[in-house]
Amino acid sequence: MKNCLVVDDSKVIRKVARHILETLNFNVDEAEDGREALSRCEEKMPDVVLLDWNMPVMSGMEFLRTLRQQDIPTQPKVVFCTTENDTAHIRAAIEAGADEYVMKPFDRETLESKLQIVGVA
Repeated sequence: MKNCLVVDDSKVIRKVARHILETLNFNVDEAEDGREALSRCEEKMPDVVLLDWNMPVMSGMEFLRTLRQQDIPTQPKVVFCTTENDTAHIRAAIEAGADEYVMKPFDRETLESKLQIVGVA
């Protein structure tokens, strides 16, 4: 069973994502900001991270850059999940190391499709 870390400051988004991911047979862990997400990754590196952009303490981009600089054997796939939908944000995310990008609000089909694209579903 694959592991997914859902990183979002919205409890509602985390709950919706958890429900969808569990129906796709993922073990799900949660973090409400980038710093907490890094701690979770140190405890157990997930197969995939579903990552919000705008969060307090540490943003999604700060988390992603820090994660990608770490010397670890297997980097997790990272799917940004955000309301930021302009080309500049998408390009910046991909350049920083994101594997895919999904817009909020999302549904099961959309999320499953993105997870298949990055090779974890």
